[in-house]
Amino acid sequence: MIQQTGKYMIIIGAILVVVGAILLLPGNKFQWFGNLPGDIKIKRDHFVFYAPIVSMILLSVFLSFLFWLISKIRF
Repeated sequence: MIQQTGKYMIIIGAILVVVGAILLLPGNKFQWFGNLPGDIKIKRDHFVFYAPIVSMILLSVFLSFLFWLISKIRF
């Protein structure tokens, strides 16, 4: 049980490294993400509030589709 958990943690870590490299390499190609219409930004003197609502909904839909696709491919 513990060996299997360790294996999963290593796989998840490797996936995070790959995703990080993919996001790092293109530079400013993903600059639009977080600046979509519907993302809330309030800037005042000595105060900044940021709530990326639409960006997180888009990310949630993408990840849900990706996990659904992976589950269909596996079995």
